[in-house]
Amino acid sequence: MDNVQIEPVKRQRRGLPQELNILLVLVAVALVFEILGWIFQGQSFLMNTRRLTIMILQVSVVGIIAIGVTQVIITGGIDLSSGSVVAMTAMITMSVAQSGDYARAMYPALTDLPVMVPLAVGLGLGLIAGMINGALIALTGIPPFIATLGMMVTARGIAKWYTKGQPISFPTDSFAAIGSGAWPVFIFLAVALIFHIALRYTRYGKFTYAIGANPQAARVSGINVQRHLIKVYAIAGLLAGLAGIVTAARAETAQAGMGMMYELDAIAAAVIGGTSLSGGRGRIFGTVIGTLILGLMMSGFTFLRVDAFYQEIVKGVIIVAAVVADTFRQNARSKKA
Repeated sequence: MDNVQIEPVKRQRRGLPQELNILLVLVAVALVFEILGWIFQGQSFLMNTRRLTIMILQVSVVGIIAIGVTQVIITGGIDLSSGSVVAMTAMITMSVAQSGDYARAMYPALTDLPVMVPLAVGLGLGLIAGMINGALIALTGIPPFIATLGMMVTARGIAKWYTKGQPISFPTDSFAAIGSGAWPVFIFLAVALIFHIALRYTRYGKFTYAIGANPQAARVSGINVQRHLIKVYAIAGLLAGLAGIVTAARAETAQAGMGMMYELDAIAAAVIGGTSLSGGRGRIFGTVIGTLILGLMMSGFTFLRVDAFYQEIVKGVIIVAAVVADTFRQNARSKKA
């Protein structure tokens, strides 16, 4: 009888969600900055709603990208192209979202278009970039690092070539509204909810985790691994395109330098949120919390007037620490198995 009573307790402990630990880290980071704020600045960090609102708006774009990157990493891959895809889609989308009131519009015959047109262009470009990444990886066997690195350079080059480095501005009011107010946050949360459901409750999610855990076993079980990988990378590209649209709409301008280092921030958010770089494990909710942790830390360092160079160093240390922690967890699980 004793054994029967003890067993459920063990199962319950194993079943504790990892997101709870990540959420506790978020709370701890917030409390640390609150204490440091009173010590060094003589004011509250958390009670400044304007600062927190700006922080959430800033990380929303990275969060949208991170949701796509999370799915790629779960399959055992990586996507380095998302930041450059943001720049490419922002530039081209803005060129078909300009107002007719601007006398120097890039395409005078294509001004004042319905907002669905630039939306379709931006999402379509992101989707195509992602499909190219997926096809290169799935059909040719090129390592994801190399394939997406090539797309990163290519997409950034297209963004610079498109207007010879000149910015594009003066969008229509309907397009600018996409990035106004709290809309970037709502878009981020909506995307997170959609793919949380997709990964947890649909066949798409089961296939994604299966491929990341063991590609060969997934193939033997009847999963079309190549087709599914193309689908996952296409979704990541689609979300990068959406991030490009939101970025351009929020800034009301598009520049070739947009999205710089966004791919690394997105990967960092996913890893901090508990997504394993070895594949097969990760959740969207964890990535959302990881995005907030990343944003909270950058906002906190700015609040404490820490030099930007030190912020990058700390960010790198956090990423390495998260990967090391994941490695220890993997080794511990292997020993138990």
